[in-house]
Order: sequence, then structure tokens, then C-alpha cells
Amino acid sequence: MPTIYDVAREAGVSAATVSRVLNGAQTVDPAMVARVLTAVRELGYRPNAVARNLRRSRTTLWAVIISDIGNPFFTAMVRGVEDVAQQEGYSVVLCNSDEDPAKEETYVAAALSQQMAGVIISSSGSVKAAKTLIDSPVPVVAVDRQLPRGAVDTVVVDNEGGARTATEHLLAAGYRRIACIAGPEGVSTADLRLRGYTAALPGDPLIVRADFREQGGYDAMAALLSSPEPPDAVFVANNLMTVGALRCLTERGVDVPGQVGLVGFDEIPWADLVHPSPSTVTQPTYELGRMAARLLVDRIATPAAKPATIVLPAELHPRQSSTRR
Repeated sequence: MPTIYDVAREAGVSAATVSRVLNGAQTVDPAMVARVLTAVRELGYRPNAVARNLRRSRTTLWAVIISDIGNPFFTAMVRGVEDVAQQEGYSVVLCNSDEDPAKEETYVAAALSQQMAGVIISSSGSVKAAKTLIDSPVPVVAVDRQLPRGAVDTVVVDNEGGARTATEHLLAAGYRRIACIAGPEGVSTADLRLRGYTAALPGDPLIVRADFREQGGYDAMAALLSSPEPPDAVFVANNLMTVGALRCLTERGVDVPGQVGLVGFDEIPWADLVHPSPSTVTQPTYELGRMAARLLVDRIATPAAKPATIVLPAELHPRQSSTRR
């Protein structure tokens, strides 16, 4: 493997000049910069990342801690993070907390012990993990979900407004006994979507809490259908639970939207390929990730700046599941 000294000899400069060029110093003569970069390219030189990180006392890695890698919602979001990270010279380490606060706490501890350059987190609701991050010197950005008990840079969508719009849409379609399959208590997205549902509802709410997973949505829908007064419509607070609720309705022979109307929060990739196609509240997932990454870049550059919160709009996409024939 070529060394920095090989590059220096090839370029006709000192090793110190090569080091300054590779570290982005602005005071090196442009002609020298060109010679160094040409030598690097021709020799195939790669800087020793371990040594560089030891000198900097920090890596060029970002930890991106998401709550469920099995949820397609996060695919585009992480792509948005990664695109910005690559542009800015960072690499991404993806961590899946699996909606498990204990697992999330382990990943947070690992990110801090490895002196990551920054952390982007979609919290599972762990107060301990949040406190550990907030008390650390590592730059942190919360994405999709607010971080419990902490003021950090945050990018979310208008969860409450999106849920309210979904519920109002079901009311306008003529449904009257509208239930909500809500997410776990204490998770900001779940609590805000529940708040939007209850704000739009003129009567008493009908709420079943679940775990943001497909089976949780199935079980919640089954419980609602088995109740003495089953609903004639349901607002489901995330995409995986929407899939579970639809599966339950299909297996029990319930006509959608004739007997039960449905709107889910989060887009489903195959929504237009099934019958009835599910109505959804969609989020700008790629933009969520991109904005979170841009906030992290800014936070690394200006650690003392006041935390910013960006709220992106959510959009209702009515389809067959909420349109009575």
C-alpha cells in the first residue's frame, strides 16, 4: 500500500503538505494541491482512517438509529440521510432498535463509545437513551419522532394535522362510529396522531392501543370487530398496523369500504396494486431524512446554535378503502 511519503515524493512536496491538502487546508498553493491530488489518484493512496480519527478524537461516521428496519417507511428516509452524508464526507452506520428501548440504549452507548461524529435517531421512547444523548457532547438530531424530554434539532411531519384530516375525511364520507388503532403510549408519533383523531371526532373516541407492528394492527382490528358495538370506520396510526387491520377485515369477510371504512397513516408501497386500495396519509420520507442530515451537518459546524424544529406537511391520499359506493 502506498504511504503518505510515497505521495509526497511523487508530487515533489513534503509529507506535511500532503497531509494539509488531504485535510482540506485552504492555505496550500493551488498548483501544489493539483500535484498532490494527481499523485494520490495515480498511486491509489488511501489515508489511514484509524490514525486520522485518533488525531481528531472523532470518526467520520454517523449512527442512524431507527425504530424498525422492517418498516418500509424508513427505507426512503435513510436514503435521504445517506445521500447528504456522502456529499459531506460522512458514512452511515445503520442501527435497528426494533422498537425496543433497551436495544436503543445499547446502540446509543455504542455510538458514544465509538465517538461517532453525530447521531440521527427515530426514538422508541426510551427516556434513558434520550438523556444519555442530550448529556453527551455528540451532535444529535431527532427524526420522525421527537426525543423524550429534550431540546435537540428535530425533523417531523404534522402528525396531529394529518390524523385530523384523515378522521375528517371519514366523517365526510358518512362514517359515524370511527375507531382509532393507536401506537404505543409515550411515542410522539402515536400520541400526536391520537390527538388529531380525537380533535376531529364529534362523539366519544373508540381507541385500541397497539405496537406499530402488523400483528398488533390485526389483533386490534379483531378486538374492535368483536366489541358489542363495532365501528363502521377505523383510522390506523401507521402503515404496518394498517396492513394487519386490512388482513383481519379480509379474513373475516368484512366489506371495505361498505361495512368498514379505513384510512392509515404512512404510505404503503403496494397501495395501488390491491383491492380495495387503502387510503393513506403520506409523509415526505426522503425529505425527512435529507433535512435531518442537513441539520446534523449544521449542528456539527455550529455546536452552540439554538436547536431547530422543522415540521413537514402530511398529505391525504384517498383511495377505495374510504369511499363508499
